[in-house]
Amino acid sequence: MTARDFDGQTAIVIGAGAIATGIGIGRAISIALARGGAHVVAADASLASAEETVALIREEGGQAEARLVDVLDDDSLTGLIAGVDRDRGRIDILQCNVGLGKSGPSDQTSAADWRRISDANLTSLHVAAQAALPAMRRQGRGVITVTSSIASIRHVGYPHLAYGATKAGANQFARALAVELAPEGIRVNAIVAGLIDTPRIGVTLARSYGSQTEDQMRAARARQCPMGRMGSAWDIAEAAVFLASDRAGYITGTEIVVDGGLSASVRQVVDG
Repeated sequence: MTARDFDGQTAIVIGAGAIATGIGIGRAISIALARGGAHVVAADASLASAEETVALIREEGGQAEARLVDVLDDDSLTGLIAGVDRDRGRIDILQCNVGLGKSGPSDQTSAADWRRISDANLTSLHVAAQAALPAMRRQGRGVITVTSSIASIRHVGYPHLAYGATKAGANQFARALAVELAPEGIRVNAIVAGLIDTPRIGVTLARSYGSQTEDQMRAARARQCPMGRMGSAWDIAEAAVFLASDRAGYITGTEIVVDGGLSASVRQVVDG
């Protein structure tokens, strides 16, 4: 990362906390943007978790503030973004990092489950983007980046239908909105994250790997990857920082896949 790419800029990271102790993708992105000089608004459904992210940024001398947001509540989401515009006078970067899912056979996902996952993973993108666009249009520039998933483009070894389908929709959201906004100097892209070792996987995916312990599950996920390891949240953060910077000024309407080669491979199971 080039030093101080984002001096004077305001970045909103939605989903900036972590579901458990450690560095999740949203937290890593927030820290990385702050290291580049951005004033980061770390927003999360858990204000305490957002505040932990802010504390880590401030320990390094960065600028950040924590805000509470519920992406399933349109008023909460639009209120967050309008408040940042009012208080900061600009919005340069909007990073949408929310991802809800329900693993397991599809017949165990109710219609209500599906609607909740779709509202979090898709509807919130539209609501957040439309709330941020007035500021970006006023400035004549801006960057919107969506955190997507390898599940949007391939099966990942366990059933995760609603998550994968809505993340595929997120990819197309980024493409279509990017084309619409390109004449206005506003770029939109998606990051397709592979199997990433974050605090979330021990909480949300353990049962998808049967009776394995968490350590066994992590080892199994690592074996799925051609590079022999899962990625880290910092791998995704590096991509997010690049896409938000002027170095990516001619990149819009596409996905950057950060997956250690997983989407290019078929992992053969050898008996014995």
